[in-house]
Amino acid sequence: MAHVVGQEPLIRMVNIVKEFPGVIANDHVNFELSPGEIHALLGENGAGKTTLMNILYGLYQPNEGEIYIKGRKVKIKNPRDALWLGIGMVHQHFLLVERHTVAENLALGYTRRQVNPLNEIRDKIREFSIKYHLKIDPDSYIWQLSAGEQQKAEIIKALYSGAEILILDEPTSVLTPQESSELFSIIKKMRDEGKGIVFITHKLAEVFAVADKVTVMRKGKVIGTLPMKEASKEKLASMMVGREVVFVIKKKPFKPGKPVLEVRNLVVLGDRGREAVKSVSFTVREGEILGIAGVAGNGQKELIHAIVGLRRIKSGRVRIMSTDATNKSPREIADLGVGHIPEERLKFGIVPDMSVAENSILKSYYKPPYRKGFLIDYSKVRELAEDLIKEYNIAVPTPGTLAKLLSGGNMQKLIVGRELKRRPKLIIASNPTFGLDVGATEYIRKMLLQERDEGAAILLVSSDLDEVMQLSDRVAVMFNGEIVGIVEPEEVTIKEMSLMMSGIRLEEAVK
Repeated sequence: MAHVVGQEPLIRMVNIVKEFPGVIANDHVNFELSPGEIHALLGENGAGKTTLMNILYGLYQPNEGEIYIKGRKVKIKNPRDALWLGIGMVHQHFLLVERHTVAENLALGYTRRQVNPLNEIRDKIREFSIKYHLKIDPDSYIWQLSAGEQQKAEIIKALYSGAEILILDEPTSVLTPQESSELFSIIKKMRDEGKGIVFITHKLAEVFAVADKVTVMRKGKVIGTLPMKEASKEKLASMMVGREVVFVIKKKPFKPGKPVLEVRNLVVLGDRGREAVKSVSFTVREGEILGIAGVAGNGQKELIHAIVGLRRIKSGRVRIMSTDATNKSPREIADLGVGHIPEERLKFGIVPDMSVAENSILKSYYKPPYRKGFLIDYSKVRELAEDLIKEYNIAVPTPGTLAKLLSGGNMQKLIVGRELKRRPKLIIASNPTFGLDVGATEYIRKMLLQERDEGAAILLVSSDLDEVMQLSDRVAVMFNGEIVGIVEPEEVTIKEMSLMMSGIRLEEAVK
């Protein structure tokens, strides 16, 4: 570790207060980052950690408090000020322009050349791609990229800025274990060069793998700051949520019933017109969780979208509850008893500018009791929303609050609650705990297992290998649009799964 005791901190945030209407997001928060230090920032969604970092990055202005960079008091009015001070940030919800290419996104904020900077930027992206194994095409449009590829673009964007201080908000959520290890190596290399890194994550194992120090926040306040040698998994989790947390959720014995979802020889095209899903077949039965593991961008998104009606199927069949659901509309598929928890919650899960109450009936507004003739019965809608808020512990002032004002964890609870309230026979869950804290993650995993125990069939797609292995009864591994093997989690190791995720077939991986 390059940090030397007595060095001036890179960052010192003193008594930071940030208020939003009805909420104190940061309550006299103190935070320091030293040169050559990886400082993990932990807390439940809504604890105030991202707000604090958004203040440091100039996206918000504090109501009170002071910020010092290398001992000098500064006022960071906007992200451009932050960049000039050597602060870069990779956000949990990507800040990329979808209709521009990766290279064009970098050109928007980081190039110094005025004339035709794209060639220089393309070369730099390729250099980073090789150096850090962040393979990405500079000329791909953002809308064509998977969530994992967009995450890589964000990381390259931050590296390109030449930041001395790097804030990473959930940077590994869509990476495989190997990619995460590579990222940790990059971060440690940056630390050894004297840079300071703030690492926001809900995965406690990552904190122990990479951090030198950890600060825990809860309800807008700092609960404590510890060097890693004084921290334990149980202690940090308890500090985060204020209670003991269960890390290994016990599953009841696997008792599969009748087939609920049958996928046969499915072929689906990706955004670039090539086959993203190549002759994929599998079955999910009552009382079963079938997990799909794989690196983001290997056809999982296209597979899920095809099943739920968001993307056309080129060939093959999808049957749900013995009904042919091939190329049915999303509403027709939902009406067959399908719940969909999407990965991209802001794009496919909620309507950000509608209220929590309105979002709670997105799949039911045309049915009784919410519809009376040509009108919607808003008293029934509010009643449903209040039930969801109470049952799923959604932190929101009122059902009339706009959905976009919710934290990531509370958005996810709203989506999960809405989908499960309909008592679906089939649940399609795509990265359901992406970007969530340890408390929300535990809650949603327990809900999925409860639905499985009550007879629902669940198709779980997750880039979190621990999640797939812990929740699934069987696991299918996808690589390059194909399923390279279907295994029972108890019969394979994490290493064998990782090899399969890199394209090595089952029989070779287990040698």
